[in-house]
Formats: sequence, C-alpha cells, structure tokens
Amino acid sequence: MSFKSGFVTILGRPNVGKSTLLNTIIGEKVSIVSPKPQTTRNKILGIYNSQNAQVVFTDTPGIHSSANKLDEYMQKSIDTAKQGVDVLLLVLDGTKPIKQGDIDWINSFSKYKNVIVVINKIDDTSFEKLYPQLSKLNDLEHVKEIYPISAKTGKNVDELLKNIIDLLPEGVPYFDQDSYTDKSVRFMIAEIVREKALWLLQDEIPHGIACEVIEYKEDDKKVVIDLDIICERDNHKMIIIGKKGSMLKEIGTRARQDIEKLLGKKVFLNIFVKVRADWRNKESYVESVGYNKTDL
Repeated sequence: MSFKSGFVTILGRPNVGKSTLLNTIIGEKVSIVSPKPQTTRNKILGIYNSQNAQVVFTDTPGIHSSANKLDEYMQKSIDTAKQGVDVLLLVLDGTKPIKQGDIDWINSFSKYKNVIVVINKIDDTSFEKLYPQLSKLNDLEHVKEIYPISAKTGKNVDELLKNIIDLLPEGVPYFDQDSYTDKSVRFMIAEIVREKALWLLQDEIPHGIACEVIEYKEDDKKVVIDLDIICERDNHKMIIIGKKGSMLKEIGTRARQDIEKLLGKKVFLNIFVKVRADWRNKESYVESVGYNKTDL
C-alpha cells in the first residue's frame, strides 16, 4: 500500500472555525479556541497520522488588516503558510451570506493546484438557507471540492480528510508517527492560559494580552510552572486579577486542568500579571513573548 504525505494550510477570516476544524481532525487540542476574533496568532502545525498517510496541517490567524507589530507578525505567518503547500483549505462561515468579497478571495488562489472550499457551522443553519449559498460557488473552476461541514460535531469531516489524503502525493513521514504538533510544551502551556483568559475576560482586553512561561521545573510526579500574563494597561491588570484575585484564580484553575491533561502530571501553576504599555507596537516586546517574524 502506498504512503501519502503532504502539507495543508487552513485559511479563513476570524471566527470561521479553523482551529476547531484542526483540533477535530487531529483528535488533540493543538490550537486554542475562543469566540474572540484573532484567537490564533501563530501558524500552528497539527499532524494527522494514519497507517498510510501523514498530513501536516497549518492553522493560521484570521485574515485581517494590520494595525500594529503583532498584526504584522500574524500577517507574515499567513503569508508563509501559503507557500509550498499541497492543498489549501479555504474556510467560510456557513451561517453568513457568501458575498462577492468571499468569491474574490477564493479566486485569488486560482494558481494553486488543489483548493478545497469548506463551509463550516452547518449545524447552526438549515439546508434551505445553505443551498442557495452553495450555488454561488458552482462556477469556481479552480476549486476541487466544496464541503459543507460542522467542525464542532465532526459532520462530514472524515469525508473531507479522505479527499485531502487522495490529493496528496506519495511520500514519507515528515515527523515521528506519534507527534501531533511541532510546538513546544512551553508554547502549548502559554496558549492554554491565554485561551482561558480569552473566554473569561471583557472584550477589549484579550487582544492586548500575551502569556509567557518564565520557569518550568519537572520531576517524576509534578510540574511547577511560573507564567506571566502581559497586558497593556494598569486598569487591565486589575481586571485580569479581579476582586480579591478571583479572576486570576479562575483563569489559573481552568488552565491547570488542561495543562495536567497535556502533561499527565500534577501541575502547580503560578501566574503573575505584568504591564508592558503598548507592547503590541514594540517589536522587541512582540518578539520577547514568542512572536518573532524570523522564526516563520
């Protein structure tokens, strides 16, 4: 039996469900998920392994206009993720009308050999609403397939994955068969904490925070982690901490539970909140919390 391997990039606007789709395919929590736009900041590899295939998926930040140094990093991560790929997955939100801007965006990838359009969130709409939208995509000649799916429930995701593998060339594995991401444990821990903050904090704060593991100590039974949440303003710091530390405690409790699942050990998580004014506009700060363009 031949072995298929290759690279697939997932592109789409904020909140269309790219990270949820990646996590569903991989079967592990590779990319954090929240209802806030631009939850994903890095391009994140998720590695799907089977007996006859290895598919290396890249999740990307939601496409948006650049406003600061962090946004520039996110845009570069999108640009590099589009290079040298075997399949492009272009994800749309099935609960929203398909507009001419979406058609133009899909058409901008006409030079790519294998383009699949994914219409996500079909569990939140009806066939009567969805069908007229899908008909708008029928004339796109360079699109190989159009898949209505639900990344949340897994509906049609197996069929999508099978089609992706069919499009890949024969090859060899690029990563160990037991790997499911290229990201470090420190990165995954920082992202888990940021995810909990995204879910719990007020809308204006999450975009202005970053998380950084300062110290990581591990023995046979436990892991002790010191982590900083970086924010931009003193009043944001007070909100993150909460009354008598209640918000910070809730973020820490939720994060610790996920980190223990990740590491399979007892975790002692110490979180500190620090203010770095306007850090998203200062390249040295952006790089210091893990967003270095030279790494892309």
